[in-house]
Amino acid sequence: MKRIYTADDPIFIGYLRSLLEAEGIACNVRNELLLGASGELPPNECWGELWVLDETDADAAYAIVRNALEDPPADAAPWECLHCREVCEPQFYACWRCGSLRR
Repeated sequence: MKRIYTADDPIFIGYLRSLLEAEGIACNVRNELLLGASGELPPNECWGELWVLDETDADAAYAIVRNALEDPPADAAPWECLHCREVCEPQFYACWRCGSLRR
């Protein structure tokens, strides 16, 4: 197992997890229930951690996380959801209508 990313935002950690799982990368989240212990424990020790189960997937996982953290180019075009055909703005990585991830 290898830790790929850590953050104080459990929703974003869940989003990254869904991106990795959509690409077939087995992963899990650690510390997702520790946020309430902040104050008793150092805050950064309570942040969620995203781990890949197979270390050979680490490079691909890092690339997916890096891509998710980047802002879309200023001239990016809207994209069409492959599942429901909704046109979505370029800054979104999931369809607002059906929740399918951008491909």
